[in-house]
Amino acid sequence: MSYKTLVTVMRHKDRDTALLDAAATLAEAWGAHLDVLALGTDRLQPGAYYAGAAAVAIQTSMQDAIDDAKAAEAASRDALRLRDCPWAVMAAAAQIGAMGQIVARHGGLADMVVLPAPYGAGRTAEDVAVVEAALFSTRTPVMILPDGATPPVRPERVLLAWNQSAEALAAIRGSLPLLKTAKTVEITVIDPPEHDPDRSDPGGHLAEVLSRHGIHAEITVLSRTMPRISDVISRHVGETGADMVVMGAYGHSRFREAILGGATRNMLEGATIPVLMAH
Repeated sequence: MSYKTLVTVMRHKDRDTALLDAAATLAEAWGAHLDVLALGTDRLQPGAYYAGAAAVAIQTSMQDAIDDAKAAEAASRDALRLRDCPWAVMAAAAQIGAMGQIVARHGGLADMVVLPAPYGAGRTAEDVAVVEAALFSTRTPVMILPDGATPPVRPERVLLAWNQSAEALAAIRGSLPLLKTAKTVEITVIDPPEHDPDRSDPGGHLAEVLSRHGIHAEITVLSRTMPRISDVISRHVGETGADMVVMGAYGHSRFREAILGGATRNMLEGATIPVLMAH
């Protein structure tokens, strides 16, 4: 198993060119094909206009989205022209509510979707919508690359955030090609349930299964000494020098995480190294 088709999304030349370069670097290193979705967003809220102005506003807003998509397409082609990997660029325009369908169509058959961290300077609700569309509409592993992060071509130390959830399992399955190249893989378990069948050996079964793929994994059990799970993970990343995290995404509902916070949102807000997620 290896990554042979990567998909990324280009929305704005100034914000996303570095992401496109990182995705191309991964494609070159892995011998993969890179598909780029040049995406323009129709930001119109029809309810904000009176009936007589709605038709004109809708037409203008969609034309702006089409123009944005064409500009992103041109910037992508310029950036990829000299890259040493096969690539294709497709332009599309959509409202935020339809992003899931667009992203699913382009990313559903890929081996990995590569996207920027959706929070921080210059990022908007549209970036969050793209990440969530990739996670929920494609079921494809999503590599989140924070600004300035080094593309994990062959990571040195990978931290697996393991809580026995279906989401974490999907992320680990999606990361197997990377785990096989890593020098060190660490299964990190935070406060395993007291009455869990694996309480005496948390992470042991996962380590055994990974060993059959030729992956030697260490196991670390941590106490939840901080209010947020993401803070415990981030602190451990700093202590161990991990250069990539693998974790499940949105074990709780998106609405709950948007209102109350959660490990997924908090990690996306504070990530400084690549995070591979799956739902």
